[in-house]
This record gives sequence, structure tokens and C-alpha cells, in this order.
Amino acid sequence: MINEYFITPQMEHYACMVDLLGRAGLLQEASEIVKTMPFEPNTCVWGALLNSCKMYRNTEVAEQTAFHIFNLKSDTAGSYMLLSNLYAADGRWEDSAKVRMLAKSKGLKKSPGQSWIEVQKKVYMFSAGSTLQEEFHEILKDLCFQMENEGYTPDKSFALQDVGEEEKKQILYGHSEKLAIAFGHANIPMGMPIRVMKNLRVCGDCHNWTKFFSRMTKREVIVRDGRRFHHFKEGSCSCKDYW
Repeated sequence: MINEYFITPQMEHYACMVDLLGRAGLLQEASEIVKTMPFEPNTCVWGALLNSCKMYRNTEVAEQTAFHIFNLKSDTAGSYMLLSNLYAADGRWEDSAKVRMLAKSKGLKKSPGQSWIEVQKKVYMFSAGSTLQEEFHEILKDLCFQMENEGYTPDKSFALQDVGEEEKKQILYGHSEKLAIAFGHANIPMGMPIRVMKNLRVCGDCHNWTKFFSRMTKREVIVRDGRRFHHFKEGSCSCKDYW
């Protein structure tokens, strides 16, 4: 950029480079770029590194990264939840609770996960504890039972609560996008795609679940989450598992 095109890298370029290295698992290299930047990194740069730490479950680098983000007095709860979830996935429940309490003490709140689907010109919303959840619980239960018989295994590391293994599975099966997809499967004719919108980033288990669902049912599923569009077809996703 500098030598050939005479372009001085800005904050956004460094954030992209940190994200690229982090996604490749090169967390130490990404950390070095952050340390040697010609200006103070902002929340976007630190956030890219923290997200990669979550992806590869590197708690040590995550703690250092989160410390810098918290010192920037970020007014978003995302970084706090990322670190809390990383602790939870590592079984450090007390540390996870402390980070959530810290966010709460600062008045930061995470938006609850919600998903929407339109069927016959009517929009249905799904979230944990919604009235529609109970109505279609049996449909989802039968669908998941069939998927497990076909070889699908829930990734319980995404059930970030200190509960038993069976309860973790039930928590995963209650995620809003699974409910919306099951509802669409029951009410949208075969041959038509199932289109779902979600306000947050889809979790890893729901992503794998939807890939498996698209292969087993021979249905296309399009999910617009908080990051991008995901087009699931025949067991794969258009994002190539990077999102």
C-alpha cells in the first residue's frame, strides 16, 4: 500500500489485517500488529482480535484484549459478552458471572436473541420464552430427534450456562433461529426457501444445525443475521463457515 500505491494505512486497514490474521488462528501475529500500530487502536481493532480469541478459545490473549477495550470505556455490551462467553465455554463460571456483573454495573445490556419469519404475509417473531415457542416445540423436538438419528450432534459448548448435559441440549434447541426454521418448515411448501432474519450473530451450533437441516430436508434456508446473509443449501453455507 505504501510503497506501490502511496496509500497510508488507516485504522480500518489495521482492523481488517487483525481480523484476517485472527481468523487464520495467527493470534500472536495479530497481537503484534496491534502493538506496533502507529496510533492507538480503537474498539474495532481490539474487537476483531477479541472475536478471534473467542473463535479459537484463547483465554489468555482475550483477557489482555478485553482489558484494553474496557479501558476505552466502550458503551457496547458485545465485548463484555464475548469475554464472558469465552470464560463460560472454558468452564470458568465465576469469571463469566463477574464480567456480566461488570457490564451490568455500567448499565450495559445485551439485546436478547430474536428471529423473524414471514409466512403468508404475516411476520412471526421467536425468542426464548415466546408464546409461539411452546406451540411448535413438539415440531422442533421431532425434527431434532430425526436429525440426531441421521448423525447430527449438538455442540454443547455453545450452551453457555452451568447446567447438566441434557439441559444444555434443550437450551440449544430453544434458540430462536431453530424455532423460526422449524416453523417455516411446517408452514412453507416444499420447494420454496425458508427465509429468516435474526438480530444477533448466529451461533456455531445453529449454523451447523441449519447446514445439516438443509441437507436432510433438501430445503434451502436463507438467514440474515447481525453480520451477513447465510445461504444454506445441501449441507453447506455460502459463508464457507466464516462469519
